[in-house]
Amino acid sequence: MRDARYQQIADDLRSRIERGEYPRGGKLPTEKELMEYYDASRNTIRDAVRLCVNLGLVQPQAGRGTFVTEEINPLVITLTRGGPSVGGETAQYLSEVLPTQHDARSSVPRVEVREAGIAPELRLGAGATVVSRHQERYLDGRPWSLQTTFYPMDLVTRGATRLLGPDNIEPGAVSYLSEALGIEETGWRDRVIVRVPDPAEATFFQLADDGRVAIMEIRRTAFQASGAPVRLTVTTCPADRNELLFSTGQVPAESW
Repeated sequence: MRDARYQQIADDLRSRIERGEYPRGGKLPTEKELMEYYDASRNTIRDAVRLCVNLGLVQPQAGRGTFVTEEINPLVITLTRGGPSVGGETAQYLSEVLPTQHDARSSVPRVEVREAGIAPELRLGAGATVVSRHQERYLDGRPWSLQTTFYPMDLVTRGATRLLGPDNIEPGAVSYLSEALGIEETGWRDRVIVRVPDPAEATFFQLADDGRVAIMEIRRTAFQASGAPVRLTVTTCPADRNELLFSTGQVPAESW
């Protein structure tokens, strides 16, 4: 029994992708162009493209068309049990990226004052507020992760006013809080949640809207010696371009 027509078209599309006729990251011809090229009906073309989507060969993007899936070399994010971070999350991100010789870039922080209920891990009372610092991260020009760090407003009123500034804090917020207020981070707790992307995340990361690629949400709560939380950092990243590495005890360094 011969394969259905849409399967034959899907097989041909896969061959052309593998030969490089449709380059990785490039746009697939429009539905009308494919109908004319294969002399096939709209439904047949849609079934063929849908099969290619299911095979992970192409990916529809709302309002833009269908694109050939890029080959991705995932960034390995190290979540290690050990001492506190020195520079903070941006410094850790760059330390992960620089050895890979990728071009890493972060957006200018977007700073807001918000209700504390958005960061329950900080254990603040009713009516309290937090400062949120949000950044977009890119690797070789491609959206790679989103990060928002929440700080109790009490830190600002005590003198850490740079938390309200719309610029990067060098050499990092952790070091800044140590110098400005004498607050030392003694440890942190990571909570990892895997879920489907929300519409805003799907748009930013250019993901299909069918939830095929999951989002990893890493919620890191940092603590001082008294046990009081200092900050909550929420990092969201697509599972197709990020991997998590956990190390415990004396283990050799990995070379990626």
